[in-house]
Amino acid sequence: MVMKRLLASMAVGALAVAGLAGCTERGTETTGDAAAGGTDATAPAGGEEFTVAFVPKIQGIPYFEAMNTGGQAAEEEIEGLTWQYQGPTTADPAAQSDIVRSMTQQGVDALIVAPNDPDSLAPIMQEAQDAGINVATSDTDAPNSVREVFVEQASAEAIGQTTADTLAEAMGEQGTAVIVSCGETAENLNSWIEVEMARFADEYPDITLLPTVYAGEDQAQATQMAADLMNANPDLTGIIGQCTTSAPGVAQAVRDAGRIGEVFTVGVGTPQAMLPYLEDGSSSGSILWDVEKLGYLTAWAGAQLVQGNEFEAEPEVGFGIEEATYDAETKTLLLGPPLVLTEENAGDFDY
Repeated sequence: MVMKRLLASMAVGALAVAGLAGCTERGTETTGDAAAGGTDATAPAGGEEFTVAFVPKIQGIPYFEAMNTGGQAAEEEIEGLTWQYQGPTTADPAAQSDIVRSMTQQGVDALIVAPNDPDSLAPIMQEAQDAGINVATSDTDAPNSVREVFVEQASAEAIGQTTADTLAEAMGEQGTAVIVSCGETAENLNSWIEVEMARFADEYPDITLLPTVYAGEDQAQATQMAADLMNANPDLTGIIGQCTTSAPGVAQAVRDAGRIGEVFTVGVGTPQAMLPYLEDGSSSGSILWDVEKLGYLTAWAGAQLVQGNEFEAEPEVGFGIEEATYDAETKTLLLGPPLVLTEENAGDFDY
């Protein structure tokens, strides 16, 4: 580990050699290609401590805090694992890049990111890998980067189709709808939108989809945008809140306008944030997954990379994760199918 961290220091020019004197050496086994995409990082000896760092899009919102809870659970269960969690306070690609560079300077063993802007982050992930750090993505991919695995919550096809189908059913398969998304460059959101647009075009010809708008990771902004869209489009009867801040935001707009039962919303929102809207009908469904399990799977994947373990097609993970699969061709570790949250089941989750 001394050598790895010296390499990290040389790559970023910011970490003093003296601060690394207490690090223990790694073993000499290299990480397998199927697990790590051919990285030269070496695996730690049995029982050695290692750090998996996760940098979310934004810190402080319920979704990523739930992922952090899952990562903390993995820290308790996986021998030697230290889980480190830090993200920007706004969905700012530049601020996120600064944190990724800081993690590289610290010489963490695995660095996992949910990129706000995959393309701008790709060269910074390359810097981390050049410094001997295993790199990966979770929740949001950076497909053109050197990431060794993408920990995906559910497939884009499943999320997009389920979201479109849920809204179409609420709308009676006719009317005008719009998508209120968040970051314009978020790869996961854009992939879901692409599937949703195709689904509406292919399966629901009587639904007209207006151009997508973007509220950033700002719930109040999503509420205002949805209100403006309803005012500007009297025939609007369906709204998708594409992320965990816009989903409650658009539902709040319908509630505030007194149009429950006239304008229907669905989204990708966390259970406790969406429960009041599901109960009063301002939301007709929230498409999600067990976010704590996604955090655990993220930490577990980082541990596999550091330890040099190859991913099995159907890995045994623990923490109640029973449907995870790994696609070696795309290097994607999938948590499982999405879940539709309703007023009946949203209360089963405490985040």
